Order: sequence, then C-alpha cells, then structure tokens
Amino acid sequence: MSDSDGKKTLGLRGAAPRPGNVKQSFSHGRTKNVVVETKRKRVVVPKPGAAKTGSGGAPVGNPSKRPAGITDAEMERRLKAVQAAKARETEEAAARQAEEKARAEDRERRRAEQEAKEQAEREREENLKAKAEEDERRKKEAEAAAQAAAAPAEPVVARQPNKSAPAPGNAQRKTDRDREDTNKKNRQGDDSRRSGKLTLNQALRGGEGGRQRSMAQMKRQQERARQKAMGGSVEREKVVRDVQLPEAIVVSELANRMSEKVADVVKALMTNGMMVTQTQTIDADTAELIIEEFGHKVVRVSDADVEDVIKEIEDDDKDLKSRPPVITIMGHVDHGKTSLLDAIRNARVVAGEAGGITQHIGAYQVTTDTGAVLSFLDTPGHAAFTSMRSRGAQVTDIVVLVVAADDAVMPQTIEAINHAKAADVPMIVAINKIDRPAANPDKVRTDLLQHEVIVEKMSGDVQDVEVSAITGEGLDKLLEAIALQAEILELKANPDRAAVGAVIEAQLDVGRGPVATVLVQNGTLRQGDIFVVGEQYGKVRALVDDTGNRVKEAGPSVPVEVLGLNGTPEAGDVLNVTDTEAQAREIAEYREKAAKDKRAAAGAATTLEQLMANAKADENVSELPILLKADVQGSAEAIVQAMEKIGNDEVRVRVLHHGVGAITETDVGLAEASGAPILGFNVRANASARNTANQKGVEIRYYSVIYDLVDDVKAAASGLLSAEIKENFIGYASIKEVFKVTGVGKVAGCLVTEGVARRSAGVRLLRDNVVIHEGTLKTLKRFKDEVPEVQSGQECGMAFENYDDIRPEDVIEIFEREEVTRTLA
Repeated sequence: MSDSDGKKTLGLRGAAPRPGNVKQSFSHGRTKNVVVETKRKRVVVPKPGAAKTGSGGAPVGNPSKRPAGITDAEMERRLKAVQAAKARETEEAAARQAEEKARAEDRERRRAEQEAKEQAEREREENLKAKAEEDERRKKEAEAAAQAAAAPAEPVVARQPNKSAPAPGNAQRKTDRDREDTNKKNRQGDDSRRSGKLTLNQALRGGEGGRQRSMAQMKRQQERARQKAMGGSVEREKVVRDVQLPEAIVVSELANRMSEKVADVVKALMTNGMMVTQTQTIDADTAELIIEEFGHKVVRVSDADVEDVIKEIEDDDKDLKSRPPVITIMGHVDHGKTSLLDAIRNARVVAGEAGGITQHIGAYQVTTDTGAVLSFLDTPGHAAFTSMRSRGAQVTDIVVLVVAADDAVMPQTIEAINHAKAADVPMIVAINKIDRPAANPDKVRTDLLQHEVIVEKMSGDVQDVEVSAITGEGLDKLLEAIALQAEILELKANPDRAAVGAVIEAQLDVGRGPVATVLVQNGTLRQGDIFVVGEQYGKVRALVDDTGNRVKEAGPSVPVEVLGLNGTPEAGDVLNVTDTEAQAREIAEYREKAAKDKRAAAGAATTLEQLMANAKADENVSELPILLKADVQGSAEAIVQAMEKIGNDEVRVRVLHHGVGAITETDVGLAEASGAPILGFNVRANASARNTANQKGVEIRYYSVIYDLVDDVKAAASGLLSAEIKENFIGYASIKEVFKVTGVGKVAGCLVTEGVARRSAGVRLLRDNVVIHEGTLKTLKRFKDEVPEVQSGQECGMAFENYDDIRPEDVIEIFEREEVTRTLA
C-alpha cells in the first residue's frame, strides 16, 4: 500500500494497515502532529502439542508467544531494535528538556538585562533632575544675593557674571570681524580724507537714513579731527554737574541732565545688568549709581518739593499783633441766625436771600460801640449745608450757637455742637426769640445738658445770653460776651508777612470771572500779590470788602473777595502768597496732577470681582441722571450731597456733572448725550445754550431755593419706581357643567357663588383648592348674550383664553389688579 506521493507507508509486512497520530518535535521547539498508518501484528497460534525447539530444532520459550516461522536470532534482533528505539526516545526527550531549559534561561537573562537597562535609565533621569534642581537653587541664591546687595542701605547694582572664555572658533571669528571693522574704518578714513572739506549738506545728512546732525556736533567732530591731526589730546575736560534726581526718571532725561550721550548712559546701565531703552524709567538708586559713575554729583529732590516755598514759617513773638476774632453763627434752620446778625450789623441781609433762608456763607465785619472789630461768618442751618458748616468751624475762633427759645434743641443744633467740639472752639449760646409767648429759655438750657453743653446758669463754663433779634434785647450782652471770650483767647497774628487765608466761598461771576471769598488768617493780602489756592493760581487784580467797596489790602481776620484767579477753587482751600508766578503755576500743576493720580488710583483699586458685582447690582437699579450748575461752590456741593441721599435699592440720582457759573452749550451737549435735565441754581443759561437746548429738546429748570430743587428731583426719581401691583378679589364661581361648543371650545356652565364675575377681570381655576391655571376670560355669557358682568347667585357661561382643561366641581376665582404709585420717602 502506498500514499498519494507514491511512497510506501510504514508498517509490518503481511499486517493490515491501521491509522494513528505521531507527534514530531523539532530542534527549535516547535512540534507537529503527523498522521501515520501502522500494520497490526499477526499472531500465530501454534497447534496444540507442539514443543519448543532451540537452535537445533529444539523447542525454546513459550511456543504460544512466538510467531510462526520466527527464529530466535530474528526475535533477538527485534528485541534489540525495540530497546534501541526506546533509548532513542529517552535521549530525544532529554534533549528536548535541555533545549527548553536553555530557552528559559535565555529569556530570563534577556529580561534581567532589560530591567537593568531600565533601572540605569531611571537613575540617569533622577540624576539629571537633581542636578537641575541644584542649579535652580543656586540661581535663586545668586539672585537673592544680588537683590540684597542692591538694597537701599547700600545700593550696589549687581553686575552680570563674567562669561567663560570663548572657544577657539569664536576667537577666530571675532578676530576676523575686528580685522574687517578696522579695514572698514580705514577705508572710511581714506574716503573722508579724499572728500576734502566737509560741506553743510554732508554734515546735515549724517549718513543715509540716519538722524540729521546739528552744526554743533559737526564742529565738535572737526575739532576732534584737527586736534588728532596735530597730535594733541582729543579728550575734553570733564565738567562735573549737580544733577537733580527725583524718585523716578526717564533714561533720556537722565542723560540730558548729565549732558551725556543717551547711548553712553544706556551702555552703562547694560553694563550694570539693566537691559533698558532710552524711553524707560529707572528708580533713583539706580540713577544715582550711573550719575556717580559718570563723575557727577547727585541732588535728591521730590515732586512735592515745589511746595517747600509755602511751608509754614514760625513768627517771632515780637512781630505778633492783636487781631479781631472770627465768630461763626451756627444753629438750626429758622432759629434766627441771620436775623440776629442783621440786628448786630443794622443791615437787611435776610431780604436778599431766596426764601428767607441763608444759602451761602456770608462773611462780615462789625465795629461795636466800644470800637472793637468783629468778623462774623454766617453759615446755613439747613441739613444740606453740613460741609459748609464744617468749614466754618475750621476757620473760626468763637462759635455763637443760636437756639430758638420756643423750639429748643433741634438736629442741626446738635450737629453744630459736634462741629464746634471737633474744632476745639469755645462756644457761646445765644437763646433767641425770647419775645415769643411760648419762649422757654430754661428748657433750652436743660436740653443742652443732654449734649454735654453746660451753661453758666447751670453752673457750667459756657456763656449763655438771652437775646431777641426783633426787639434788640440782649444784643449788648452778647457782644460783651464775645469781646470777653476774645480777650481770654489773646488772638494775635503777624500782619507783615506773606498772606495765608482760607477760601470761605467761591463762585464764577459772569462779569468778574472766578471770585473767591477769602478770610485772611495771617499776614496781609495786597493788590498785585501772586498767590496759589488749591489747584488754582493767580494775581490779585482787586480786593472787595463785605460792603462792596474796593480796598488795597486786607489784614488778619478780614474777609474779602479776591479777583484774578485762573479758575474757581474749592471752598475750604488754603490761599498762599508766592514770590513769582512760575512758583505758583508749578505748585498748582503739581497739585492738579496729584489729585488726578489719586482719582485714577482710586478707580484702579477696584478688583474684577468688585466690578462684576457692581455691574450685576446696577442691572436692577434705575438711575435719574442730572446736570447741576450753581452760583457758588458751596451751594453746588450741598446740592450734590442732597442728591446722593435721594433714592433706595431700586432708584438713585446720579449727578453727571456739577459746576459753578452759567449754563453753557457744552452743558447742553452733555445733557443731550446722556438724556439728563439741567438744573440751574441761581444761574441762567446764556443765549446760545438756550437756543441749542430748544433745538435738541433738553430741559432746563431754574431754582433759587434748595428745598424746591430737592423736592422736584425726589418726585422725578419716584417716577422711576415700578408701580406696586395690588390684587382685589371680587368673586367666586362654581362650575356645574362643561359644554363643548363648536368654534369656541369648552364652555363652563357656572354659578356665581360670591361677589361678581367681570369680563375684564383676571381669573384663576382652582381644583381641590389648588391653582392649576391663571389667565383671562375669553367669553362671559348670560344665556346667549355676552355680558360685562354677572352678579352673585346667577348662572353664566365662561370660557378661558387658550385653556380647555375644565371639569365640573372646579372653582373659578375672579380678581382685579390695581397699580399703586410708589414715592420716595
């Protein structure tokens, strides 16, 4: 029997073939199953009685286990073949085991090598990381040491560390570059020598694309060339300069003050480790090092040093002379302050005030029968003028507290007491209106005890005088008390020095320009003096006293109107006389810049979170913008403070702009852009502003009494408040049946159980006392007719607008909404 490729199959001759599987093993470890056929061994059964024969025909072994015709030699040969096959199988199995063991050892060796390699890589990375951290630490320590070395106590700028020596290749390149530069310079020198005399065009051209050179630079260059040709020294003699150094300075300005080249200064800064340009600013310590390096002297100055010229100078006692006292009249509104001052002055000032109330600080001088001169300040008593009263207390020597005998102590009375105590000013209580039938001076004295004001009649140290501005009773005693208090204070000043005063009031007069009411506190203010006041400066063009007469000078404690300012100052600013106009202008500019920086810093201090919070808060707040122009600074300030108090969480008043003087076209333009009305307090709009306002529809309102202005603004702000919605329940109806009507939808057959059902009212559908719908009625019918309302106890048909889910036993609640107008308190 043969297989498919013609080869004979393995087997025993004469035996039937039998299929089987043989597992083949290869040297590289792979195995394979092979299908083979074997022949079954034929067993010869001997006949009974046959005996074993040996090699001579004698019987050997068991005749039943030996095949017929097989000799002993053949049998032995076969046994040896079987044993050899078994030995070969054992050897092959041992070889396979040895090969498997070798492969396992090889895999283990490779794995160990891989792990060792990975471990070495990790150790290398850790070493690199540790080295980087050590370098970073050393770098930080070096920077800290440099900063410590550059501290203000010993300002030394750390130099850059020296670079390592350049490589040979770099040195060769540098040498070649230097050789080329030298050759280039030699060529330029030859060209310049060949070109002959330097022309003006060549000097001004200064190279292609470069800056134009000045004639002085050209002359210096020619001088250096001449001295070099003659063999002389080219270096100029060093000029040592006193360099004024502020707290911060621009590099170019530093070079200008030292008369050095900007490039040289920048180079010196770079050498000291500062990479800056000529437009950058450096601090004073660094600039001082550069100045000393160039051989100049440093003079440290500050921007505020410009005010040193107006510093307070201590006066000699021998130069001091007696001055009149400054008395401030304070008290609650309508307690008779101005009327009392009128009685003292024998004048009629109240008639000149709008509404019969004082809205400006008045400054007056009064000469008594004994010849004593007194300077009075009359302050407003209304709540809006708190800051004005505060300024009055700061410049005064004596406070006269006016309290009405029929009204006793009031809120502004308490406020005036607090101002007087804060200024540490002696107080005299004038109990006014004692001629009234309801006058009770003792109640006034008792009420003052609650505020720690103990009058002499109550065994205290505060003088009290009962007066009447109408009858003149007690005025002499009041003047005596003032004179006594002034004598105790021993008020003195030096009239022979530069004037110092306080601005009581300021305004913009149409014919005279900015005008300031100044109370001279020390020195003498003369016509022609140059002065600075707050952020403004000027030259005294004219001085006007309290009676309207022009005077040449004003001494201590004299109130005068000063003309000649370049702008309107703030009430409360201090006036100082300077030597030159340049000093006054420099001081005013410095103060203006400082105020602008302060405002900018205050705006920049706001964080992003605060801005976002304010933006969210402002979304729900309605604003009423207004523009305000007043006749004097104090009134404008008082009105702005009153405007800030108007409003609540929903509405507020925003003053876009306030100023002093007439209403101009600029004000109208700002009002139009912001949609704000213009409020004029004792001022009017000029002709062009009126025409522009009429064309653009800007509203201008004029006022002369502060109460009216505040009330109108409050009413306008109240109009921005959203109306309050109030609900009134007017009836209930019960659904009995539900009908489906073509073209209408579901209609509820209802019985009005309470009140009335109206077609225009709002309705709610209640199911088990739970509101499931709120809306309006689409129809309300009585029988077949549409009716406006149905009374209680009557039946009707109702249909809801855009709602059909109605069921019997539901209840309809009928109500009306009412808008209630809200106002600001």
